[in-house]
Amino acid sequence: MKFLRPLLFFSLAGSAFFTNAQDTDSAADIARITAVLTDYIDGTANGDPEQVRRAFHPDFNLYTVNDADSLWIRSGAKYIDGIKVGEKNTRQGRIISIDVEHNAAMAKAEIAIPGWRIFTDYFLLLKYEGAWWIVQKSYTWREWPMSEEKK
Repeated sequence: MKFLRPLLFFSLAGSAFFTNAQDTDSAADIARITAVLTDYIDGTANGDPEQVRRAFHPDFNLYTVNDADSLWIRSGAKYIDGIKVGEKNTRQGRIISIDVEHNAAMAKAEIAIPGWRIFTDYFLLLKYEGAWWIVQKSYTWREWPMSEEKK
C-alpha cells in the first residue's frame, strides 16, 4: 500500500500531459475521477469490496475478449462479489490517463500482477448528482514478461 501511493502520484504527474484540464472545474473533476479510480485500484489490491463498490455504478458491466475470441460480458455485481474481504494481493496499479468533457470522462489504467499478467483497463465514467461513477470497464491483458522473471 505504501508503494502504491507514490506510484500513483508519479503516474498522475506523468499523465498530466494526457488529461483534458481546460479550467479549474476540469482540474477538480480530474481530482475526483482520480479518487474514484484509486478506490478501484486500492480496493482490489487490498480485498476491500466496499471500496471498489464506491467506484462503480451499481449497474456497471465489464467487457473483454476471451481466449476463444468471443466477447465476454461480466456483471459488475459478480465482479465485486469475487473480491474476498481482507485478501491482499500483489496487484500494482497506475493511472495512465484521464480525459474529461463536461460530465463524461474516459480513463486508462494499468494493473500489473507480477508473475502472471498485465491488464490494461479502459473506463467510461459519468458525473451525475454531483459524483463521478465508473459505468463501464473494458479491459485486455498480456502475459507477464518472462524476462522480468529472470531478473
